[in-house]
Amino acid sequence: MAQKPSIPKGTRDFGSLEMARRNYIFDTIRSVYRLYGFSQIETPAMENLSTLMGKYGEEGDKLLFKILNSGDFTRSVSTADYEEASAAALAAKFCEKGLRYDLTVPFARYVVQHREELQMPFKRYQIQPVWRADRPQKGRYREFYQCDADVVGSDSLLNEVELMQIVDEVFTRFGIRVAIKINNRKILTGIAEVIGAADKIVDITVAIDKLDKIGLDKVNEELAAGGLSPEQIQTLQPIIALSGSNADKLNTMRQVLASSEVGLKGCEEVEFVLNCLGDDLTNVIELDLTLARGLNYYTGCIFEVKALDVEIGSITGGGRYDNLTGIFGLPGLSGVGISFGADRIYDVLNQLELYPADTASGVDLLFINFGEAEAACCLRMARQTRAAGISTEVFPDAAKMKKQMNYANTRNIPFVALVGESEMAAGTIALKNMTTGEQSTCTLDEVIARIKG
Repeated sequence: MAQKPSIPKGTRDFGSLEMARRNYIFDTIRSVYRLYGFSQIETPAMENLSTLMGKYGEEGDKLLFKILNSGDFTRSVSTADYEEASAAALAAKFCEKGLRYDLTVPFARYVVQHREELQMPFKRYQIQPVWRADRPQKGRYREFYQCDADVVGSDSLLNEVELMQIVDEVFTRFGIRVAIKINNRKILTGIAEVIGAADKIVDITVAIDKLDKIGLDKVNEELAAGGLSPEQIQTLQPIIALSGSNADKLNTMRQVLASSEVGLKGCEEVEFVLNCLGDDLTNVIELDLTLARGLNYYTGCIFEVKALDVEIGSITGGGRYDNLTGIFGLPGLSGVGISFGADRIYDVLNQLELYPADTASGVDLLFINFGEAEAACCLRMARQTRAAGISTEVFPDAAKMKKQMNYANTRNIPFVALVGESEMAAGTIALKNMTTGEQSTCTLDEVIARIKG
């Protein structure tokens, strides 16, 4: 017996119902992006590894899916290379391309490559899949969609304010209660300076970013492994566990960071964003100093969104990246962006059953097939119902009535049209409402009016 086919771990198939729900997510996010003046672009699924490597930190580089070169890619590698080289070194010889890890770095490459064609500030959104060689678990996949919006060519913090309004609007439309977390990498840099570990900012942020996942003790172990002394780790404890209102936290941090110019600048930026937003958001926004966003390219405000009613990881994230395009030869171009995790949002909406009732609706009308002549008549009528915006099917086979009606029930088609010899002669249609069971004789115009009404 042939083995049943399967798909790689961390990937998923999506049937028609799932796709209807996913398209609801994409369409909702897309509509809000457009309201705020963002334009859509797309980039290739694969990029040159020279574009991707070194942009996500050491941990991110390990999660890149690399693509083997075409042809005899082993020809230039000797037996000695196989024996002496590490897996990473061999991968560098075998692979020149990789699947994109996120949409931000490819976007930075796009901006540099097409700089002369773009009007600054450039506001783009992008909804495409990304790939990470991660360990699959609940809410974490190897292939998943991101829905990004970025603004480049502007230093203004009003961009951060607008992105938080977009986040709030999207989740309000979904009906998902969320907490929007905000922090600033300058604050974290200031903390590192104050405790005398300015060169350990990456170790500190990567460790702090894992607080929710591994707990305080494990974070402290990682900080120690990163070279921080017990005294320095101890100094970090009250900062990590800071509580109170946003204003209280900022006041405390100003005192802690009094000797750090960059740290105070971070407090100032967060305060500006929070003050501009005021009480206008439907969802809560709070300063969270444990938020680190482990990607190395963030330089200013950083954001993360957590669902309040479902146990799942971050469902949206982003931040300011002042220097990202500089690595591609275009220094001095500031950017800020957010990314909605469509797959996690999908899981949250499923668990909370928040999809609108009409999300799964597909076909509105099915014509029953009684034979060759009747089917030809139904095809002509279907052209007119489709022209009126009604999703219509004509059953392809002159099968038994029971089979065709079962098909309509299984597909949740609300109306069935029966056109036999007598209906053809009279120029009428027997229209059955599959919800109520009511059947009536109508003209084609009346069918269109009833279904659209």
